[in-house]
Amino acid sequence: MQTTNALSTLKMAQDLGLLESEFESIKVILGRTPNFTELSIFSVMWSEHCSYKNSIKWLKTLPREGNLLLVEAGEENAGLVDIGDGLACAFKIESHNHPSAIEPFQGAATGVGGIHRDIFTMGARPIAALNSLRFGDIANKHTQHLMKGVVSGISHYGNCFGVPTVGGEVYFNECYNQNILVNAMSVGIVKVGETVSAISCGVGNPIYIVGSATGKDGIHGATFASADLTEDSKEDLPAVQVGDPFQEKLLLEASLEAIKTGAIVGMQDMGAAGITCSTSEMSAKGESGMIIYLDKVPTRQPNMKPFEILLSESQERMLIVCEKGREADLEAVFDKWDLECAVIGKVTDTKRIEYYLNGELVADVPAEPLVLGGGAPVYDRAYTEPAYLKALNAFNENDIPELDLKTSALTLVASPNIASKRWVYEQYDSMVRTNTITTNAPSDAAIIRIKGSSKVLAVTTDCNSAYVYADPYKGTMIAVAEAARNIVCSGGTPVAITNCLNFGNPYNTEVYWQFVHAIKGMGEACRKFNTPVTGGNVSFYNQTVLKDTTEPVFPTPTIGMLGILDDISAHMTLDFKAVGHSIYLVGRNDQNTISGSEYLRVVHGVNKSPIPSFDLEEEFQFQEVLKGIIGKKLVASAHDISEGGLFIALLESGLPSDQGFTIQLQGIKGRKDGILFGESQSKAIVTVDELNEAAFIQQLKEHNQSYTKLGTTTDGEIRIDDINFGKITDWKKQYLTSIEKQLH
Repeated sequence: MQTTNALSTLKMAQDLGLLESEFESIKVILGRTPNFTELSIFSVMWSEHCSYKNSIKWLKTLPREGNLLLVEAGEENAGLVDIGDGLACAFKIESHNHPSAIEPFQGAATGVGGIHRDIFTMGARPIAALNSLRFGDIANKHTQHLMKGVVSGISHYGNCFGVPTVGGEVYFNECYNQNILVNAMSVGIVKVGETVSAISCGVGNPIYIVGSATGKDGIHGATFASADLTEDSKEDLPAVQVGDPFQEKLLLEASLEAIKTGAIVGMQDMGAAGITCSTSEMSAKGESGMIIYLDKVPTRQPNMKPFEILLSESQERMLIVCEKGREADLEAVFDKWDLECAVIGKVTDTKRIEYYLNGELVADVPAEPLVLGGGAPVYDRAYTEPAYLKALNAFNENDIPELDLKTSALTLVASPNIASKRWVYEQYDSMVRTNTITTNAPSDAAIIRIKGSSKVLAVTTDCNSAYVYADPYKGTMIAVAEAARNIVCSGGTPVAITNCLNFGNPYNTEVYWQFVHAIKGMGEACRKFNTPVTGGNVSFYNQTVLKDTTEPVFPTPTIGMLGILDDISAHMTLDFKAVGHSIYLVGRNDQNTISGSEYLRVVHGVNKSPIPSFDLEEEFQFQEVLKGIIGKKLVASAHDISEGGLFIALLESGLPSDQGFTIQLQGIKGRKDGILFGESQSKAIVTVDELNEAAFIQQLKEHNQSYTKLGTTTDGEIRIDDINFGKITDWKKQYLTSIEKQLH
């Protein structure tokens, strides 16, 4: 095996992103100086993307246990929740930020492909996809280029693969001008007891690589994801993978069929770090070793070097450990689907991975020291409160003048953070497989039917990063609370979350302060709502490095939440059902601040202010009452109040049926713009039929829940305090076309 000089190897290690202390640790682990291939292995496995070395300490503080969880957080490729009827739901969210910022189409497309593989590698069939996207100023041509590429990539891969995109969110802020965020979520279904683990065991068992051939795309992709974006990052374009959704469809069907043969001992997707990651993680989990023959790996280019084969992140590939003697069963399935299926090694009991090329041992490394939870580094970073908070908290809303309400509302409706995302979601196929209920029956969360079961899933992604920037602790609580509120308003019960934690450079003490406090807030909120964290993804280094400045993105801890409805009859929609129904505000009406609102940003140009009022206990009690009135079918519609406040919630409820509303604000404390456009939490609007009104009010009084009768639904007219705001159809045009106009 080739060896190298220690001094020159240190330089190579540093060039690969390893610290000098990490290089010294590697020498101790190996008992010698590593060669370049071994350094490459450690560099990707000890990158932030794979090892979570700067985050794992705090991630371990999150609640990770629950009665419905079938695997512990991080134990498998995705979380697994018992949903009843002998079924389990596998779900996970991950980021593909840097690749999408460099090559938006393929970066986003392969993000979708990768997260689906995490699901079907476990034996679950993906039934739904969601996403959470962050872009810069929509007026910026570069932002428009990135947005069009990302949306096109997501729609291309998802539509071709045949899994509906059922929900998500899109936000715009200048902090994402260069470093956009692309978070993709997949949801799958599997029968309890029929999952496959990402494990390697059984001495002598053959190891297969299946799916696509290995090329030079994506080499050092994990390292690329663990570094700052700079003006020169476009030179790293080869780090972006290229996806083939049609190949992945074949791989999906072949993998699920192969699992049914019983010949598979363990299986793992080749995502970040490719063969290196799957061989080391599966070996470490099974306390086993492997001998891998790299010359037996099917490749797309001739004469690939060992590190290129090991670190390639070519898409649509799996590593499978097969039971010895069952090779023919496995190969028959992949031959049927016309997919590559090659034996590249065998399982050993050495707890080491030995990589050979043409008979030469090119790398010999122990498995456990490479992986998260094993011997990979764990750091305890320093953190300091950000200096910007002092100026932010000095905000006084009394300094903000009240403007004409109708004019303000028109400006707000045109904001890209408020306006319809129709331009985005109409490019996605939401109806393939015919299980998406909310395509024609809109609700705050996406609702997915499970064929052959009475159970229905409610899923959502949520995070207002402006709130988290203003207060990472409470802002992240709000992200969890809003996800739960969306599921409750849709008739479901929240059961678990996955998260995608998007932050700046962890070595920046102010960024790390944001991260620590966000984790603390998430943990407290998840414990309150009994929604344990099943797993997810940490994405650091989301910032743009310009010539003179480094600008981190807003801290964006995206929450992907799963909820359950016992049957479809429990589904509650957000749309007004009939003219003359009473409109009620459920929640307190005495905290009508404009602080932290989209209204304050787009109408008054104030970008820094404290978050809207929020209390976790109040939110929990509010949601419990909401569950009760929806479960007893006392309301005709329910819609939570979030960005844009009361006015936008009413408008969104009226748009599907072109019904308007007439409301009175007299008697409600606070400034009128705060009542209409403020974003104080723990509120929802509901409509009530006259026959249910007495029982509805009685239920609220029994639980000491604040409420206000606002007015009634109309046949299209909008009136507020007897001021004519026009017809709902006029507002509809502005709401539906605002983003499209800005993109063309």
